[in-house]
Amino acid sequence: MGSFQLEDFAAGWIGGAASVIIGHPLDTVKTRLQAGVNYGNTLSCIRTVYRRESVFGFFKGMSFPLASIAVYNSVVFGVFSNTQRFLSQHHCKEPEASRSHTLSDLLLASMVAGVVSVGLGAPVDLIKIRLQMQTQPFREANLALKPQAVALGNQPVYQGPVHCIATIVRTEGLAGMYRGVGAMLLRDVPGYCLYFIPYVFLNDWITPEACTGPNPCAVWLAGGMAGAISWGTATPMDVVKSRLQADGVYLNKYKGVLDCISQSYQKEGLKNN
Repeated sequence: MGSFQLEDFAAGWIGGAASVIIGHPLDTVKTRLQAGVNYGNTLSCIRTVYRRESVFGFFKGMSFPLASIAVYNSVVFGVFSNTQRFLSQHHCKEPEASRSHTLSDLLLASMVAGVVSVGLGAPVDLIKIRLQMQTQPFREANLALKPQAVALGNQPVYQGPVHCIATIVRTEGLAGMYRGVGAMLLRDVPGYCLYFIPYVFLNDWITPEACTGPNPCAVWLAGGMAGAISWGTATPMDVVKSRLQADGVYLNKYKGVLDCISQSYQKEGLKNN
């Protein structure tokens, strides 16, 4: 238990809260582009959301992630750091060895963090995306909807996070809270491997050997580069995840991960996925 450190959880909590506050408007735009219709490019989407929903449209569904993603990030980063530290010390049997990083230890710790992230994050992502997407212009893309679904489209389906959770559990059961979990596993397990491993090695490479710990500039630079690598590879499966989770607000369009990939490729090709 000597290797367990609460500081990793605290750092993850602060980082998670900051990422939601700063990034949620862009996340709303990303989700609309991935799972919405008739938004065009990024600037067109921003103008459309602002024109139809004002500046508050960019913050739809923010309250639930703000309350939960801080905890989610805290657990994910805490699990990774403590798992990696435990594996390192277990192999070397020396407390000082915790500073050395082997690829196998980082890979296993990243995979554990990825699985934990899906278990905690799937319901959070589902609620966030449902609240972000419920005002999208769905009728232009789905002209064959039932009359009652068209009537629902004239008003928000969900009145807030709690109502959204209750509606999903009532209509889809508890399993409905984990819609898109397969795509999220395929996104997060490789995604966290491609985030944590480059981050650790870049951080070690940038930080001078004489320093006892990384300086803020090294952390920011390594984090930015690792994030670009991770999201560059995770984006295709993130599109699939978003579409599966947005599916079901008015109708069920996809039968699963493979069906979503197939339909998306047939309609839009590789460039838009």
